[in-house]
Amino acid sequence: MNPIEKCELLVKEVYKHFDASHDFQHIERVRKNAFEIVETEPYADREIIELAVLLHDVSDPKYAKDQSKSEETRIIQLLNLSEEKVIHIKEVIKSISFNGGNEKEPKSIEAKIVRDADRLDAIGAVGIARTFAYGGAKGRKLYDASETPRENMTEVEYRSKETATLTHFYEKLLLLVDGMTTKKGKELAMERHAFMELFLQNLRKETGELI
Repeated sequence: MNPIEKCELLVKEVYKHFDASHDFQHIERVRKNAFEIVETEPYADREIIELAVLLHDVSDPKYAKDQSKSEETRIIQLLNLSEEKVIHIKEVIKSISFNGGNEKEPKSIEAKIVRDADRLDAIGAVGIARTFAYGGAKGRKLYDASETPRENMTEVEYRSKETATLTHFYEKLLLLVDGMTTKKGKELAMERHAFMELFLQNLRKETGELI
């Protein structure tokens, strides 16, 4: 069994305990996005990309029951990878998270591809579905017209306040298109961004709220 096959088996056991917004179907979609982008980036390391995609959410603090334990580290140790590959994979994963706009700059083409691939799954039709799935799992309001989207947040501020689901569009999702790092990622993101704008336009019309 090669490292990718072994990694996939191990991460599936983790993701099956997450809600529908971050389950293994999310991983499969991100992998599909990454493979589409990598076709335009022939010098990228596909093994690093695929392993980073598989691992990127296993230690997500939103789901970690024990913050002192890292599923990412545990699984990587079981894959018998070289130290160089481990460092590279961890660098890619650290570059993905939005963190309220405090994201780390991707240092490699692999990091750029995986970040773009993950963010593509956060926008468009599937991004809308995932956002409301997560909000429902957390018992959040659909929308709150009295809520003002925050700007210039710290990572702690971003993660600590439980806003209405729709507020998340203005605090993160609508901002992602401008942060895409690859030409193909940007191209794909623009279409999905336009769909979100149309969704929000229709939602305002149906609710009669300035949201």
